[in-house]
Amino acid sequence: MELTHFNEQGRARMVDISDKEVTSRTAIAQTMVKMNPETLTQIKAGKVGKGDVLAVAQVAAVMAAKKTSEWIPMCHPLPLTGINVVFSDNGTDELYIEGTVKTTGKTGVEMEALTAVSAAALTVYDMCKALQKDMIIGPTQLVSKTGGKSGDYRMSSNP
Repeated sequence: MELTHFNEQGRARMVDISDKEVTSRTAIAQTMVKMNPETLTQIKAGKVGKGDVLAVAQVAAVMAAKKTSEWIPMCHPLPLTGINVVFSDNGTDELYIEGTVKTTGKTGVEMEALTAVSAAALTVYDMCKALQKDMIIGPTQLVSKTGGKSGDYRMSSNP
């Protein structure tokens, strides 16, 4: 496979997407925050002293997706057409975060989806670190993507 992010001198470059087709593109990413059951109970009950953890994490995810190109150096700025983040748990000690990002453009939104769920997880940690400092974030992964020249992708059940 040819690596496209290097110029003729072997230095990093932003890929030229001028000639690519505009297509509808979607990416879904997920991550998980493992914590004590008591911490998750307090989050779900809205009893964390800093406020509504999931509401703040939701906003952080949207903001991060929109700003992805500002801190991932070779990422193109994109006009995002939709961002959605959902939270779920297994009833014990794992908070699952799934983010879906959409655009109509010349390049995909995988980085935006991964950035969204990462920012949400970091926000959960930040808001709950007074309750528990040993929370574990991850794994963070791309679940699926649609659109573009390389076609669709779906994570296998055993990554």
